[in-house]
Amino acid sequence: MKLLKRFLQFSLACTLLGVLILVILYYYVKSDIPSVEVLKDVQLQTPMQVFTRDGKLINQFGEKRRIPVKLSEVPEPLKKAFLATEDNRFYEHFGIDPIGIVRSAFVLITTGEKKQGASTITMQLARNFFLTREKAYIRKVKEIFIALHMEQVLNKDEILELYLNKIELGHRAFGIGAAAQVYYGKSLSELTLPQMAMIAGLPKAPSTLNPISNPSRAKSRRNVVLGRMLAENYITREQYREATEAPITAERHGAEIELYAPYISEMVRAYMVERYGKDKAYNSGMKVYTSVESDVQKAAQTALIENLHRYDMRHGFRGPERLLWDSETDTPWDSEAILAKLDNIEELDPLQAAVVLQVNEQSAQLLLKSGQFISLGWDGIKWARKYISDERQSLPPKVASEVLAPGMQIWVKQLEDNQWTLAQIPQPSSALVSLDPQDGRIKAIVGGYSFAQSQYNRATQAKRQVGSNIKPFIYSAALENGYTLATIINDAPINQWDKSLGIAWRPANSPEVYNGPIRIRRALAQSKNVVSVRLLKGVGLDNTADHLLKFGFQDSDINRSESLALGSAAMTPLEIARGMSTFANGGHLIEPYYIDRITDAFGNELGRAAPLLVCDEEQWEQHPERCAPKVISEQNAFLIADAMKSTIWGGGSWRHNTGWSGTGWRGQSLKRRDLAGKTGTTNSSVDTWFTGFNRNVLTTVWVGFDDAGRSLGRAAYNANLGTNQLAGAEAGAVTALPAWVDFMRDVLAGEPLAPIEPPQGLVSTRIDLKTGLLSRKNDHTSRFEYFEEGTAPTKYVLDTEQSTPFDDSAPLPAQDELF
Repeated sequence: MKLLKRFLQFSLACTLLGVLILVILYYYVKSDIPSVEVLKDVQLQTPMQVFTRDGKLINQFGEKRRIPVKLSEVPEPLKKAFLATEDNRFYEHFGIDPIGIVRSAFVLITTGEKKQGASTITMQLARNFFLTREKAYIRKVKEIFIALHMEQVLNKDEILELYLNKIELGHRAFGIGAAAQVYYGKSLSELTLPQMAMIAGLPKAPSTLNPISNPSRAKSRRNVVLGRMLAENYITREQYREATEAPITAERHGAEIELYAPYISEMVRAYMVERYGKDKAYNSGMKVYTSVESDVQKAAQTALIENLHRYDMRHGFRGPERLLWDSETDTPWDSEAILAKLDNIEELDPLQAAVVLQVNEQSAQLLLKSGQFISLGWDGIKWARKYISDERQSLPPKVASEVLAPGMQIWVKQLEDNQWTLAQIPQPSSALVSLDPQDGRIKAIVGGYSFAQSQYNRATQAKRQVGSNIKPFIYSAALENGYTLATIINDAPINQWDKSLGIAWRPANSPEVYNGPIRIRRALAQSKNVVSVRLLKGVGLDNTADHLLKFGFQDSDINRSESLALGSAAMTPLEIARGMSTFANGGHLIEPYYIDRITDAFGNELGRAAPLLVCDEEQWEQHPERCAPKVISEQNAFLIADAMKSTIWGGGSWRHNTGWSGTGWRGQSLKRRDLAGKTGTTNSSVDTWFTGFNRNVLTTVWVGFDDAGRSLGRAAYNANLGTNQLAGAEAGAVTALPAWVDFMRDVLAGEPLAPIEPPQGLVSTRIDLKTGLLSRKNDHTSRFEYFEEGTAPTKYVLDTEQSTPFDDSAPLPAQDELF
């Protein structure tokens, strides 16, 4: 009895000592145990996702890839694979597994090594959320207490759901949703049993057991998982046999991007980091819905890329990217060696890397990076004049061997008819911005040919000389200072002495064609440089520059010299688009925006765009804070927009040999009378522009080299290109306008006409085309013209051959300034 009594006393003392130790340990680690509120509101580090306005994913940003899933969305075999491998008594224990702890302690005592073991799913979750991976005794103690606490606060399904979303699974994938995408490019419901087992085997060592980094070890680990599932009767022996024999199918996949639009997604990323900070922007799971629509953005990217390829083809073939072997002296490489070389080459969509294997008279056999053998026909080769310089190309080739030779690594592009064409990475750059002129919503924005090639966003960052795209603003200033669309200005050379430089300034038209006395409407449509200069001089330099500031341009970008009339000011495509929108919306200065709304990870709205709108008088009186400011009159805006329609449609009568074309006549192919536009070309064709619009959509295109001094050069006519371009210098009408036409054709397809309606305060009267005076004739010598009330001519032309070429009803500067 004494012995039993002493044993009981000893046991009680040990129990009390154990309890005391547990209490001491609890209070020691108490500060590290999360509160109930923290456990109930666990935040997964989920990347920020960027979407189009219509919900297509265009990018995601974050250090960790995670696709949160509900437990109900997890396939039962995948759930059982984790339970069988990581914690087969998960639904039975209370957060810790005493048997496993004893086993781990025995290993420690017998081997002296601190090996991690006996960790339940709850303990792993506790460690992943709240502790480091350090293998220390105190961390294990903390892990146990946190696991016990979690089991009291959360139910088993909540714990398992958090675990499956939190666990690290290699290649920056966190959670099973992300792992399925990273390794297999699938959703969970699409995974096969071997793939599920592969993912379930990753938690033990995600960096060394994943199927991309170490396929053989990953396969062994997968089969271990399948063996555990078989032992737990989760799968049959036949399922086990088939799954263990299955090959490794994993390969690295990116995010499930539905539309690749890197320039606008980078704009969003920069804004979100600035507003919320890097950690919250990248890890809180926010969703940003941009203002662009997927089909419109895709059309913009396609139009820009194809237009640059057309330019590049006009200027000739610069030769292969590299030469793998000399066909005359070296032994040809075999397919395996070629593919190994091509595997290291990063392709730029839509280009594909290829190597020439054989050259026939008018065709060539190629091997693509994908391993596909293709035939390149003559239609895809015959464009390739030899590039000599930006100004010169050789004669067209007659046989394929003049262009290609075996061993050349080249680029090819697949056409819509599934045929192939020789191609190359374009050297010039380009930008396109399209927006809604009524509220500033950016419909599409492209900052260059390839974001992988250059992250520089030319649409928002590149300030380039705007050339004749400045003229609508110059003419707007003229209308505000007494000129009309029927005012006659002399289209004749200028020879002006510049005292400061000691030379004569001789601005010239491009091309150097002069028509003498000409109406302002026609001068704008045909982009007459000397008329623009004369208008600036008539209005006054400072008055003109101040007028330009109304359109949102920065004073520092507007050089106050007479060259301003020719477009020496430097602006971004987005700034030009914003300014031009004023003519499309009745005189209001809108604020472009590219983020429609922002939500948190649970769909709760954090912010929504509140754009300034084009308001009528009643709306302005009721909600002035929501209205875009009116910077020019509605009449002025309409008159300029209407004159810009003549840029596309011209005027006069071709039947009576009085017809004339505007510089944007290629826009007629759209067959829409609601469109207006303006070309732009700077000195030596360094920068080329086209801006065009109707009431609902405005688009600006710029094309030029990133090297701001390099000319786009000249190109010879080439019937193989399928264009109407004649030999001559590149210019806005032939370099930028085709991209605008292609884009607008897609965007406006099926859309009703949206003309800019004439506002009140205008009159329309018939004028004589030669003099701008009133006309009583109803033939090809006259047309109806719009005027602001009180500015229409009051005199009728009596004899068009003898009448004065000026409308003296409007105030004009002295004749010596005009001529």
